[in-house]
Amino acid sequence: METGVDLAALATWMDQRGLGSGPLERVQRLAGGTQNILLRFTRSGRDYVLRHPPSHLRSNSNETMRREARVLAALAGSDVPHPALIAACPDPSVLGAAFYLMEPIEGFNASQGLPALHAGDAAMRHRMGLAMIDAIAALSQVNYRAVGLEDFGKLDNWLERQVGRWAAHLESYNDMPGWTGPHSIPGVARVASWLNDHRPKQLQPGIIHGDFHFANVLFRHDSGDLAAVVDWELCTLGDPLLDLGWLVATWPEKDTPHPTDVAITPWDGFATPDELVARYAAQTGRDLAHLDWFAVLACYKLGIILEGSHARACAGKAPKEVGDRLHAHTIHLFERALRRID
Repeated sequence: METGVDLAALATWMDQRGLGSGPLERVQRLAGGTQNILLRFTRSGRDYVLRHPPSHLRSNSNETMRREARVLAALAGSDVPHPALIAACPDPSVLGAAFYLMEPIEGFNASQGLPALHAGDAAMRHRMGLAMIDAIAALSQVNYRAVGLEDFGKLDNWLERQVGRWAAHLESYNDMPGWTGPHSIPGVARVASWLNDHRPKQLQPGIIHGDFHFANVLFRHDSGDLAAVVDWELCTLGDPLLDLGWLVATWPEKDTPHPTDVAITPWDGFATPDELVARYAAQTGRDLAHLDWFAVLACYKLGIILEGSHARACAGKAPKEVGDRLHAHTIHLFERALRRID
């Protein structure tokens, strides 16, 4: 139970599904970008990774695990680099929460530092950025109906619902005592108004990852290619251009990254935002006339999400240092949105 998971119950469940026999060996907890529990272990000579919600479940933890497992199963055989699903348990009675087992990924998270091979090769770093585009381009091409995900999200009025949904999310932070309020975010009302006034007329539906950036991909140790896209908890149906907008919104605008941009050193060699967009256009053939709208929406949505930590910190429910740091990110994102609008 030191791992946060009842390993004996897990072994029994695996026995029932013919997934090896005997003890779970070399159990280690993996670091991840979320509070979810990731355990790597070996059984009968095969390696597994368990993904399980945090010990203190959130209201949507079980449904999130079920959705993640469902999308990983749907992506099997596609060109999208992803962890291969081995088995899933939607029943929370086995381990106290829904969970699933997947194949381990041999790769590294660039946001945690570059290995010597990649740090010493600008051409390889250039390939890393293009590989990220290739991944979301491939995802946008998956026929969500053909893989059984036609009910995976609400497409009706998807474009029309975006601003109102996140504006209401921001408004909910007023319940946090001491929050500095929306006036501390530059241009929040102007950005919302611009998004409503310039909304695309037509949705290009598809599967979206929902949180696509450097921290949610793993790169191969021997090349600039992706090993896998990870953390699928926000995956849904919508317009895949939001994934491209999200990547552009979190990508450094200049050769020298802003202090709140992704901290990857060295940065020289990485593709420019224009190169990323051109690559996506070439890979997908999608109409990118409204890309600015999706990039601004990404700034708006992500900025509001990050501001939640600041609001909780103001109320004494999160560390002040974390709240201040993420508030700075929110400000930077809205400043980027305003520059793109102008």
